Amino acid sequence: MNIKEVQDLIKFVAKSGISEVEIEQNDFKITIKAADKKEEKQIFVQAPAALPAQAPVAAALAPVAAAPAVAAPAKEDTASEDSKYLTIKSPMIGTFYRSAGPDKDAFVSVGETIGNGDTVCIIEAMKLFNEIEAEITGKIVKVLVDDATPVEYDQPLFLVDPS
Repeated sequence: MNIKEVQDLIKFVAKSGISEVEIEQNDFKITIKAADKKEEKQIFVQAPAALPAQAPVAAALAPVAAAPAVAAPAKEDTASEDSKYLTIKSPMIGTFYRSAGPDKDAFVSVGETIGNGDTVCIIEAMKLFNEIEAEITGKIVKVLVDDATPVEYDQPLFLVDPS
């Protein structure tokens, strides 16, 4: 793991709100634990002596506030309108991507009809790209998450009109 990957992992953990992550590879072990909100994040990095410059990474990072959850709609009219729609939720924590690459088209767009088993997005978790498939049939009404942003487990991603 290089310094950039460690920094990205620390940022991901800080934003996701999980309390502890431990990764162990052949010659490298990292444990990231979130402390109380009053304290700073605790970072433990263990690596062989052949990999210098790991300690400055931990010292250079300031604590990052957890990303706020998706806010509930302010108007009751919007809430009642959205209640007739089905929701596609995230099956895992990770980074949400609407397309297979920056130069590729989005898997689905607002107004597009999807079927059971259609790929609607990708969620990256620990450098693994997981295609998320629809378990419902309908028309995409709203995309609730911005591209390349962290998502939580069970966080709503899309609103679908089943009619």
